[in-house]
Amino acid sequence: MASFNKIKVFISIVFLVLSSYQLRNANAMPYDFDNGNAAVDVVITTIAPTIFQTVSPSGGDATLVLRVTTLVTNSWFDATAPYHPTAVGVYTRLGRRPAAESTTNANMNIALIYASYRVLNSLLPENTQLWRDMLSNVGLDPDDNSQDITTAIGLGNVAGAGVVAGRENDGMNQLGNVDRDYNPMPYMDYTRYKPVNTAYRLSNPSRWQPDLQRQGMGLYKIQQFVTPQFAYVEPYSYSHLPRSFKIARPYASNHRNRHAYRNQADEVLQISANLTDEQKLKAELFDNKIESLGFSAVFAALSQGLTLLEFIHLDFLTNMAAHDAGIFIWSNKRKFDAVRPFSAINYLYKKQPVSAWGGPGKGTVVLPANEWKSYLEEADHPEYPSASACFCAAHTQSARLFLGNDNLGYQVSRTAGSSRIEPGIVPAVDTTLSFDTWTEFNNDCGESRLWAGVHFRAAVDASKEVCNGFGDMANEYVSSLIDGTAPARQVSEGSWRGHKHH
Repeated sequence: MASFNKIKVFISIVFLVLSSYQLRNANAMPYDFDNGNAAVDVVITTIAPTIFQTVSPSGGDATLVLRVTTLVTNSWFDATAPYHPTAVGVYTRLGRRPAAESTTNANMNIALIYASYRVLNSLLPENTQLWRDMLSNVGLDPDDNSQDITTAIGLGNVAGAGVVAGRENDGMNQLGNVDRDYNPMPYMDYTRYKPVNTAYRLSNPSRWQPDLQRQGMGLYKIQQFVTPQFAYVEPYSYSHLPRSFKIARPYASNHRNRHAYRNQADEVLQISANLTDEQKLKAELFDNKIESLGFSAVFAALSQGLTLLEFIHLDFLTNMAAHDAGIFIWSNKRKFDAVRPFSAINYLYKKQPVSAWGGPGKGTVVLPANEWKSYLEEADHPEYPSASACFCAAHTQSARLFLGNDNLGYQVSRTAGSSRIEPGIVPAVDTTLSFDTWTEFNNDCGESRLWAGVHFRAAVDASKEVCNGFGDMANEYVSSLIDGTAPARQVSEGSWRGHKHH
């Protein structure tokens, strides 16, 4: 088991990131490179607040969050591979360093910080000063561009640059250059997706309807399908098209299957009417991919006493498993383009009274069906299959395989009234959410999408059934990197599917 002090450090990180959102102190004490875990202490504590501030305020925009976390953890893996007896990098093959250089964590910590610096400047160049401060705050020079791979700095710079070159043109449209005649903006859609329905009219009750979401006093947003091109991104752990993996059609979301369509909508309403504080808190937790997926992996590494290299391998593995699973999910979200519960409930019952959660602070009430709202706002993409349920399945399966057990013991404490959706009201008393095993974590993650009111059961069940396989494939790929048998990977040169438009 990890020392009590390390667990205390982890708890303080969670508090720092999720409660205060403060950036690292510019006058920080000198960092202990020999004994520390700079991936957690330096990089994560800098990246996480930035993701909440500039990428995804709720931590729920998974494709964009995973873009950052997967590429950064990839750079850690590649930068530290030379310090492992057999490991090779994904995008760089930088030889083997003498064993004496890894008797402490110093070289690996320095290498991973410089690798992160290169990747973050590519992903989020508008935060360049923040990334510079990340280095200078721990006594490193952000202007040291050494390419000498006999040094930790050189290894980090070369490995980070290798990940940048390998992924900048992988289909995500990071550079905004996939189709300059259509949308020359970074991370924007180049597939020309258009919804069948509008926010004002449900023409086809089987298909996704963008929601009209309130942003503030008199301010509203009409949803757009976020990064539909993620379906075209090159995966790490498999080489065939996502459609090769089979998933059932959303039979009950076809409004012509009237009985099934109504039953799945009624189940969502019934759950909404009976929400507990614990269910609400878990719905909020699993909606936040940093606190749920990201921090559970960090906690597992610390609590099970992993070395720095083992932590890096686990963190890259779990991020990459979810990343690759998401490519499959986005392919099917586009294919099925399925209706969300709020649209189906409005279509079925219109102004008829229904019993359900009535909104922040209102508890269970009777209200017109067309005024019903899910506990959490729907994400900006079609309903089927569930992305969150798939991410959790891939994440937990890959972690189980790497760690060799199902043990977790992750606890998340919530003070009375700390809910994001119902502040000052939920929970009524201080509450601890406990996940003794990865299996329990995964099951609650899937159910939380029903508690949130944003998915039908079929979407959750379908994802849980198929997405363990992405954890298996990710673990197999990372194992081949660790034992040095993985073939060298080519730089991605465009949309992985070899064409621009769907």
